[in-house]
Amino acid sequence: MKTPLMVFLLIAMAARINGEDPYRFFNWNVTYGDIYPLGVKQQGILINGQFPGPQIDCVTNDNVIVSVVNSLDEPFLITWNGIQQRRNSWQDGVYGTNCPIPPGQNFTYILQVKDQIGSFFYFPSLAFHKAAGGFGGITISSRPMIPVPFPPPAADYTILAGDWFKQNHTDLKAILDGGSDLPFPDGLLINGRGSNGFTFNVDQGKTYRLRISNVGMSTSINFRIQGHKMLLVEVEGTHSLQNTYSSLDIHLGQTYSVLVTADQPPQNYFMVVSTRFTSQILSATSILHYSNSPGTFPAPPPGGPTIQIDWSLNQARSIRQNLTASGPRPNPQGSYHYGMVNFTRTIRLANSAPVINGKQRYAVNSVSFIPADTPLKIADYFKISGVFSLGSISDSPTGGGGYLQTSVMAADFRGFAEIVFENSEDTVQSWHIDGHFFFVVGMDGGQWSASSRTSYNLRDGISRSTVQVYPNSWTALYVPLDNVGMWNIRSQNWARQYLGQQFYLRVYSPVNSWRDEYPIPKNAITCGRASGRKTRPL
Repeated sequence: MKTPLMVFLLIAMAARINGEDPYRFFNWNVTYGDIYPLGVKQQGILINGQFPGPQIDCVTNDNVIVSVVNSLDEPFLITWNGIQQRRNSWQDGVYGTNCPIPPGQNFTYILQVKDQIGSFFYFPSLAFHKAAGGFGGITISSRPMIPVPFPPPAADYTILAGDWFKQNHTDLKAILDGGSDLPFPDGLLINGRGSNGFTFNVDQGKTYRLRISNVGMSTSINFRIQGHKMLLVEVEGTHSLQNTYSSLDIHLGQTYSVLVTADQPPQNYFMVVSTRFTSQILSATSILHYSNSPGTFPAPPPGGPTIQIDWSLNQARSIRQNLTASGPRPNPQGSYHYGMVNFTRTIRLANSAPVINGKQRYAVNSVSFIPADTPLKIADYFKISGVFSLGSISDSPTGGGGYLQTSVMAADFRGFAEIVFENSEDTVQSWHIDGHFFFVVGMDGGQWSASSRTSYNLRDGISRSTVQVYPNSWTALYVPLDNVGMWNIRSQNWARQYLGQQFYLRVYSPVNSWRDEYPIPKNAITCGRASGRKTRPL
């Protein structure tokens, strides 16, 4: 394995010679450590001793170099939720593309946030490490010459919120491996702490940007600030129509960016997150502290919506693109007329919860995903047969019982897909597509059919990478398949993902060219049936 110093020197030399976009370097040491987020000692996963992990702040097109030393006693990977990895699924950090970093060893991720802006996060993708921490925020600022559709805020805060369990991640994994589902979460965290464990300081009259992500395991949340309105400005890399909300539903894996003005009398105010669509309502609070506050609170924390689905659906439909704002490039976001592109393929994906061999599993189109002994992208590159088969998952629901399979769907580079997620269960689903953005063109209750297309929003549907599907409902997307690679499509409910509600989409170009896809990294780790194989000369 190549040393971090050697990788650093090679990258620095290449940048100097080629005059590339700026480089930002991060050195991370991943360790276990004691944490007490809900007042109970747990084994957490820390990055440089921090829980949550360090934030990555960068600018559009920056090269982000993250050297990760795995000081755990088990293999480890990090994935970058919403970072598109243009032409470079080698850096995606999921087991379908990357061999894990062995204990005691190092791997350097070489990412470029090409043509992206906005708010995202990273987290551990292997085993059940996500339940132990190891997550952190990512912000991608616009380049100086690109106009942003709102004035610069006084400060910028990242809020990583979500449900949490008091049990260690190893115990939760054992429950799932034993064929059972997880219990109900024990609480909610805001930036790694329970209620009132975190304070956000503001000055009266100033406006602040909050980037709020649901990094939880199993539940949607609602976010609100006592006495304050929120102006939505960005959704997972897209400038949104600037609507005002008193509270926002944030589903698993989603991120919203809002502006909040400290325009109330000088006091302390509660920031509240609470679970949505659960019979038992969990909540947690943080403090919005005015610098000239006497330290008092105006009233108890405000309540929020609980099980109301129509309320959430209507809010989701109101979240749309700002067509006149520039994105990562100077041209307006609305200059891409997705509604005028003819889709080349329809993919319908239905989630289910089968019991297979006496154990609880989750499936997509009846297939419950099982990892192969070799990462799929690695096996594809070395042409190792028998690891996976294209077409091992249907592109429409089969209606049959569930079965186990390493499921990979084939797709053509530069295709334009209509993807419909169909949810016949009574729980909210949250889906993520790696390597791509998509346009949310429709969502409604009942069964999807071709006639549902008459209700599609073909003008200003929000563009994002994670979307919810309400109970007994459907959500439709338009997806430009413009990124060659092996890409994970998964449930953001981490128990469902772990137990099979995921698959891989192989977006293929017959042209063996750097124009379409970067070659295998020189420092790539090989494992499984690819163990000992060489990548490229360093």
